[in-house]
Amino acid sequence: MEVAALGPDGLLTGPVVREGDLAEAVRARPEVTRWVWRSTADVQPRLLAAGVRVDRCYDVEAAEALLLGHEGRLGEPRSAAAALARLRGGPVPPDPPSRSAEPGSQSSLFEPSPVHLPLGDLVEVYADQQRRHEATAHPERMRLLTAAESAGMLVASEMNRSGLPWSADVHRALLHELLGERYAGGGEPRRLAELADEVSTAFGRRVRPDLPADVVKAFAQAGIRVRSTRRWEIESLDHPAVKPLLEYKKLYRIWVAHGWSWLQDWVRDGRFRPEYLPGGTVTGRWVTNGGGALQIPKVVRRAVVADPGWRLVVADAAQMEPRVLAAISRDPVFMEVAGRATDLYQSVSDRAFSGDRAQAKLAVLGAIYGQTSGDGLKNLAALRRRFPRAVTYVDDAARAGEEGRLVRTWLGRTSPPAAGASQDAAEEAGIPQEDDPPGASEEPHQWLPGYASTNSRARGRFARNFVVQGSAADWALLLLAALRRACADLAAELVFFQHDEVVVHCPAAEADTVVAAIQEASSLAMRLTFGETPVRIPFTTAVVECYADAK
Repeated sequence: MEVAALGPDGLLTGPVVREGDLAEAVRARPEVTRWVWRSTADVQPRLLAAGVRVDRCYDVEAAEALLLGHEGRLGEPRSAAAALARLRGGPVPPDPPSRSAEPGSQSSLFEPSPVHLPLGDLVEVYADQQRRHEATAHPERMRLLTAAESAGMLVASEMNRSGLPWSADVHRALLHELLGERYAGGGEPRRLAELADEVSTAFGRRVRPDLPADVVKAFAQAGIRVRSTRRWEIESLDHPAVKPLLEYKKLYRIWVAHGWSWLQDWVRDGRFRPEYLPGGTVTGRWVTNGGGALQIPKVVRRAVVADPGWRLVVADAAQMEPRVLAAISRDPVFMEVAGRATDLYQSVSDRAFSGDRAQAKLAVLGAIYGQTSGDGLKNLAALRRRFPRAVTYVDDAARAGEEGRLVRTWLGRTSPPAAGASQDAAEEAGIPQEDDPPGASEEPHQWLPGYASTNSRARGRFARNFVVQGSAADWALLLLAALRRACADLAAELVFFQHDEVVVHCPAAEADTVVAAIQEASSLAMRLTFGETPVRIPFTTAVVECYADAK
């Protein structure tokens, strides 16, 4: 491998040195404040295996993805080789194909690039990226975003290696308690088979409760028209099949997503090791490449148990996205409300909804997620009277989205341009549809990378949410970076992160230190991301031995 010093302009300031071992090269240069490399996912696992920790890095391929997005070219190849080809005006190679993570593996998202990029070429790409950062509307913010994304890559790699403490014995006991005995041949366990029989008995014929079309047809034959087997649509029906069907659906999800096969595939040596992928959605939120780490049901969390003498510090950001809206909109009254550690929705209700907290919550979430018809429109009007700049901010973003224009987070992460997409893709992405139940838009939604609907209203709802959810994701990256640094001299390790929640595994004696570090990291991340504002994002923290006990 080759190593060289770089200047502020991204150009070489010293000779290129050839090193035989990456870890030794890093160890030999403790004075380096930031390492620049092609891909953290390729480099960091080798460093961690050698016991080497890097404080800061610059991920060229992560930066390329952000810059392409800012330039309205999201979805173009993001590899360093592709960036070099664009820079030189040559044919742009496609990115290597993504792959599914293999259970228990520590491999990266992409296989090593088949195109070798010499250090001189990588430096050329890096220097060009520095120029492109300067060409953005807010260069300082864009550089901070790139630094945050690169820090997130380091955190993710370390979390991939450390894993989430997991008791296989507790998990097996839980599965037996919920699902009953396993039958030979891999068929449904006893409890699911019993519930399937109850559903069939209620309908008077054999029905497969795991097949939605079969259930919809059975209801139709019983004189009840339903469009799907979603819980919100069938739970109020007056039919004896409803109760066992809902129970079956709940347990079936556990069996399929976190059953015995999952346990065998994903838990090794007392750890669950999914592969975290920072920026896996266009809003910047993380996803996992296999294992379903971001959808662990609360009941299954009983298997997440700290090591003997250790604790799990579980920290949940309080009302994160409404507080972020206050920070990015610069609405003075909303910022004052969001600067309190008390319940934000109650404070909003006292100012605009005569103390009705439920209506205040619906109004705030409706403004963010686009629930702006019917009662939502009335609530939004009341919200606009008290917090006009906050509502105008998301309204402007929605209008830009409807018109097919780009919208950006506070730091500069950019939405995809308008492009064709099917209704099925929208539903897969989690976009609230016309037939969604009341309040469906109260929960954050995920978006397919590169997705933008041809429907202007859907684009508007996407853009409205993007500027808030994406800015919150940017803040969360800086929170993780600050917390990682605070834990550098401790035995504590970050083991889980999900949108607005972080879990740290630490010796019991370090728990109080970690709790304080989380809140300090939150405050620092707020100042770095949004500047000096009164807005604060408090955390609800719990020090527990079992993850399920945190809430």
